[in-house]
Amino acid sequence: MTVQVGMQPLQIGSVAPDFEAETTEGPIRFHEWIGDSWALLFSHPKDFTPVCTTELGQVAKMKAEFDKRNTKVIGLSVDTVDDHKKWAKDILETQGMAPNYPMIGDPKLAVSKLYGMLSGEVEDSCSGRTAADNQTVRNVYVIGPDKKIKLMITYPMSTGRNFDEVLRVLDSLQMTAKHKVATPVNWKHGDDVIILPSVSDDEAKQKFPKGWKAPRPYLRIVPQPKA
Repeated sequence: MTVQVGMQPLQIGSVAPDFEAETTEGPIRFHEWIGDSWALLFSHPKDFTPVCTTELGQVAKMKAEFDKRNTKVIGLSVDTVDDHKKWAKDILETQGMAPNYPMIGDPKLAVSKLYGMLSGEVEDSCSGRTAADNQTVRNVYVIGPDKKIKLMITYPMSTGRNFDEVLRVLDSLQMTAKHKVATPVNWKHGDDVIILPSVSDDEAKQKFPKGWKAPRPYLRIVPQPKA
């Protein structure tokens, strides 16, 4: 595996670090693999762990929803590809569906370190490490076609991730990338949206000729724009 080194801490707007890795579907270069799509990368501290088992099965069941949104899904766990393949059998038997997307093998912790999920001072081997040792490797990244990070969420090991929420945010990200709007609290696809403060009233009249509701001058509410 080859990786970039000396990266600054990642944040929204950072370019997602590129890397080469072995996966359950063969070798990849990450940016090349993303191509012109969006991407969901979600990471796991160890194979054969209970919460992660449920998550991997759920994402497999939801993959068609990500496909509809032109979003490729890829998982990562701090173990070998061979272990991932063995784990997939357990996931199938217990969750009803095995991963139908690639899982990155990270036995030398290279990707976990590259993304700042583990310290660079940690030895370069998954051997002998427990899930508790790797508990910080519980992140979700949504990455745009421009290869920039659009969303970062970190979860504790005791809490399963809510992938319905990830889909909700993905809908917001993709819609607001096309239109000069933002989505309010608890927004769902089809709900009203907010005109960005950077858009003047004159420009807003051109973009939204039917007008808007404005309980405050800075809070201009319009129906969700069509794609």
